[in-house]
Amino acid sequence: MSRLKANISAPGFVVNDIFGNEQSPEKYLGKKWMLSFFRYASCPACNMRIQNLLQEYDELKQNGLSILAVFESPKDSIMKYVGKSELPFSVIPDHERKLYKLYGVESSWLGYIMGGSTVIKALWNGFMPGKMEGVFSMIPADFLINPDGTIYTAYYGKNIGDHLPIRRIWSYLKANK
Repeated sequence: MSRLKANISAPGFVVNDIFGNEQSPEKYLGKKWMLSFFRYASCPACNMRIQNLLQEYDELKQNGLSILAVFESPKDSIMKYVGKSELPFSVIPDHERKLYKLYGVESSWLGYIMGGSTVIKALWNGFMPGKMEGVFSMIPADFLINPDGTIYTAYYGKNIGDHLPIRRIWSYLKANK
């Protein structure tokens, strides 16, 4: 599938998260939510982003945002690397990358090379790599989705450490109170 754009309905799916809970866009109807696609579970840049989201999460939730994260790793790896922190939001294992394809999330070797500075920053901050799984050059993507199920923002990263800036998430929440 090609890249998605704002103002279209978020593609539907029904999957289980790492705890066996069913997840789907329909579950979030009536809520503002963010669907975030990450690389593999031990990716240093991805885990640094998870920590950034955790630092903001309570306030984001108080302002009406739900988060659903997707990793291209199996459940066991997610529990080992990402699940080290108790996560207040759901995480979906998608090692077959079905959701990645559905949402047009792609890999890029240029994006892999260009993300080196983010990986160095993550390593510097103590986020060490482990088992590498999936497509090594997968580029993150984030989707802010309106309560009616339409995409407000479709953000496709330019490199392996490029996620939707937190300030843009806050702008969305403030503009859509």
